[in-house]
Order: sequence, then structure tokens, then C-alpha cells
Amino acid sequence: MIRPLELPPLSLYVHLPWCVRKCPYCDFNSHPAGDAAVPERGYVEALLADLEQDAAEAAGREIVSVFIGGGTPSLFRPGSIARLLEGVSARIPLAPDAEITLEANPGTVERGRFAGFRDAGVNRLSVGVQSFDDALLRSIGRIHDARQARLALEAGAAAGFSRINVDLMYGLPGQTPAQALADVRLACGLAGGHVSHYQLTLEPGTPFHHRPPRLPGDDSAWRMQHECGEVLADAGFAHYETSAWARPGQACRHNLNYWRFGDYLGIGAGAHAKLTSPARNAIVRRWKLRGPNAYMCAAAGPGRIADETPVASSGRALEYLMNALRLAEGADLAALERRTGVPAATLSGPIATAAQRGLVTREGELLRPTETGRRFLDDLLLLFVPETADA
Repeated sequence: MIRPLELPPLSLYVHLPWCVRKCPYCDFNSHPAGDAAVPERGYVEALLADLEQDAAEAAGREIVSVFIGGGTPSLFRPGSIARLLEGVSARIPLAPDAEITLEANPGTVERGRFAGFRDAGVNRLSVGVQSFDDALLRSIGRIHDARQARLALEAGAAAGFSRINVDLMYGLPGQTPAQALADVRLACGLAGGHVSHYQLTLEPGTPFHHRPPRLPGDDSAWRMQHECGEVLADAGFAHYETSAWARPGQACRHNLNYWRFGDYLGIGAGAHAKLTSPARNAIVRRWKLRGPNAYMCAAAGPGRIADETPVASSGRALEYLMNALRLAEGADLAALERRTGVPAATLSGPIATAAQRGLVTREGELLRPTETGRRFLDDLLLLFVPETADA
């Protein structure tokens, strides 16, 4: 029996799809600008036209976080970001303490721009460093070098950002555990309290997938993950999500809303959304047209929506757990009931099996993955795959 749904917190994702050069491992919806000027003004107006129509579904709600991702959002001028955020708040109220993140790449940022982004309303930076080793950066096609990465992080702090995330990758072509550890140690000294640390994967459709570089073996990659984790922990970072580490008070609130099965609007080319309707007892996922030009032409009308699909009631618990079990805090089974409508009691069998296999522990309403469960998360989630699906 499906129970009534609660209305969860609401976030906003904004996609700015242009970059200078597409990295060979990247499968995001990003498009090299080349010599052409990025149509900042027209695209921002298209974003706001898109949001104008989505706003009706957010009536009476406020936005608790905004994430401006890409592509490379730092290609946009601070004035364009200011216009965007002013337009957002004019259509849907922003919470007084809303977290507003902008992604930046060191190779595309004039360091003086950080103060402009701060004045525009951005209060958190996510800087795509990936490595502080010049040879490794070249091996993955990045356009910046280690010096630019350090200067960008220092400039962000000087501009008044107390919340800065450093994106780091490990398992890079030819990388040794010692090099991975050196990257993490540098990040601990330069980060504003948050490090995203994730393994390079060869995604279908990318140049690296078609022409794979020589990557470290599984044992070496596991050693990098484990030893880098020890360094981060010793530096005061808590491993609060599979690929995320934060000092106290620095966890990414926007991503936490995703992982706790919150709602989010998505505006921009290819942006995704998840919206809950308690009145209809429905949860819907939606995504916008992927091509920037097609999106801009259609942004003011229903054609901006590429497709949408309801989250089947039989799959809601699995979707919740796919996100929540990435968190060290684990899955709140009472929240699962409120946000999916699925009674937690229906999961007692898979939970018992997972506990017997040493993949989870349960304390009251909290279901937490063990270290083994986090390492073999896919195996853990398979236990919760429904045998049948409904619409």
C-alpha cells in the first residue's frame, strides 16, 4: 500500500553547457565554444523563460540551494550570473541561507572574476582541479596546469569564499599511489573545507572509451582510495558520501538534497528535474532538450521538455536507497516512507539479507552501509531490486 507523500526540500540545477575544450573522459552535456562567442545574454534569458514556466509547479515553495554546473560556468561573466540569480529569485523565493554553488575551471578563470561572482550572489565555489601534477593533467586533456589550479584556489579564498570544493580524480593514466597522495595533501592545504575525490572511469561514447589509456589496476586504485582517505581523515575531513569529504559545516547541501531524495528543478540544455506531487501521489522525472540551440529556441514553450516519466511506485524505494546508501549517515527508513510512500516494512526481507551478509547495520530507523557495503554498493542495491514493476 502506497502511503501519502510529503513535500521535500526544493533545489535548482542550472546547466551552462559550453566549455573551452571537451576533455576525453567527459560524457557530460558540454559543447566546445571554439572561436565563437558564448551567447551569454540570450542563454540567460532562455533559462529564465524556462524557469518562468516551471515556477508554477513550485508555487508556495522556496529554493534551498542552487547549483550552476556545466560545461564551464566560469566562462560566463559575473554580470550574467548576477542577472541569472536575480531572475531566479524574482520567480521563486530563495531561502535566506540558500547555498549557491558555481563550478569553475582554473584554465578559464581570470582570478579577478571571483569577487564578481561573489558579488553576484554565489557563496560556494567548486573548482575542477583533478590533479596538481602537470603531466597527469596533460594525460587527461585538461587545459590548466598545477600553478593555475593553486592560484585559482587562493584567489577564491582571497575573494571571500569560505566554502570551496576541490574536485580531484584518482586512477589517472600512469598515476602512482604516491602521486595520488601528493594531490590529496595539497588539496587539504588549499581546499575551503570540501574535497570531491573520485576515480576516473571510461564512460561510453567518450574518446577515452574508444581509445582507452593505460590506467592503474584495481589493486592500485583501491590503495589510492584507501590511503588518500586516511590522509583526508587525518586532516579533519569526514567521509560523508561515497566520493565526498568535508570538514564540519562544509558538506554540500545541494548534493545532500539529491542523496536524501529531495526535489529539484532543472533549467538549461539537457537539465534534469525531479518533482513530487502529494496531491497526485506522484513523483515525476523530467529533462530538457539537450542541444543548446534547440533548447534556446524552445525555452519559452512546452517544446523545451524533451521527455518526462513517472517514478513507478515499485521502484521508488530502490531509487531512495540508491542515493541514501551513498551517505555515511545511511538511509532514514522513516524518511523513505514519507518521501516515497513505500512502507519500510516491505523491505524487511532484503534488509535482513543485507545485514546477514555484513553489508548494512540497522539502528532503529537508520540503515547504514558497512565499509564492505560501501565498497560493494552495487551488490547491496541488487538486493532491493523489485521483482515486478508497475507504472
